[in-house]
Amino acid sequence: MNDAPPPAAPAGLLVIDKPRGPTSTSVCRLVKARLRRGGAPRSVKVGHGGTLDPLASGVLVVLVGRAATRLCDEIMAGEKRYTAHVDLSHRSTTDDGEGELTEISVLRPPTRNEIESVCSRFVGRIMQTPPAHSAMMVGGRRAYDMARRGEDPGLRARPVTIRSIDIVEYDWPRLIIDVRCGKGVYIRSLARDIGLALGPGAMLADLRRTAVGEFTIDGATPLDALPESIGQGDLIPVAPL
Repeated sequence: MNDAPPPAAPAGLLVIDKPRGPTSTSVCRLVKARLRRGGAPRSVKVGHGGTLDPLASGVLVVLVGRAATRLCDEIMAGEKRYTAHVDLSHRSTTDDGEGELTEISVLRPPTRNEIESVCSRFVGRIMQTPPAHSAMMVGGRRAYDMARRGEDPGLRARPVTIRSIDIVEYDWPRLIIDVRCGKGVYIRSLARDIGLALGPGAMLADLRRTAVGEFTIDGATPLDALPESIGQGDLIPVAPL
């Protein structure tokens, strides 16, 4: 008879550099499968500290074990930092490259000074309307499910905090901005609203999250570099709660 105790559930964090393509949930499933290869029990909990859309890349904090998953709200409340590529020559039904695009024509491209002036309007505590094609719940349904069926989810503007917007590069029609913000900000909505403030609109062409709180892209492990078998020694330890 084998009286050996069951393996202890691992607990800690993984800071992953998620590529474009996979969902945040699919990354968590992959991590859980590799934890089990490393001896973790089937019941091990795996979550993440803030969703990244499939078209976005960058820092995804994966929470392993009960002591880590309890930190979810704390991690999600931390400051986020993004590098956003804004296309000022197109609008999109989804506010990004996934939707139906409409080309924008302008008599004169805006100057860098004009763009800086517009961006400054979105710094601070602002009201922001989420994209219709988002995971927001409306009456028990996902907004994107309603939008795909041609229904208006009727999403309302809510307060969010944007701490800074800096122009990294501008060469019409591509605008690259560095954004620092709080919880709940949709960068797709920010790109859309900057375009509308300039005139005909805009869409998000590419997005990379470079920091979640203290966790930065420099310390993130590319998804394809994760070990095939993940053990306690591969995790950033957390204090037990």
